[in-house]
Amino acid sequence: MSRPALVLELLALPKAVPEVRQAVRDYLGTPCPEAQLCASELLTNVIAHVGEATPVTVRLFRTPDGRIRLEVTDPDPHAWLIARRPDADDESGRGLLLLDAVARRWGVWLTPAGKTVWCELSGP
Repeated sequence: MSRPALVLELLALPKAVPEVRQAVRDYLGTPCPEAQLCASELLTNVIAHVGEATPVTVRLFRTPDGRIRLEVTDPDPHAWLIARRPDADDESGRGLLLLDAVARRWGVWLTPAGKTVWCELSGP
């Protein structure tokens, strides 16, 4: 029988980022830097582009084939994700590039009620 998903409903605040990273580690039962990095980047994107204190839902579970799936849902269907090509001196703009580099695949579901950004990673 598969383990139930980790579901966190929280406000997108800077203090929540390390808390979510720790929850990901605790749920997986072992360090998984890729999953923790993706969780940090997706939550940070909400803070930066949708707004601090936005309500979000973070879901983490294993797929039937053993992959790790992470989903971050926010209520803004109009905030599009754009992978930037930052200059060497830019201090931000690398989040989606990191996600693309470590995830096996990722995407965005848009609905009238908001969006879910998801990614799948190999298991630890």
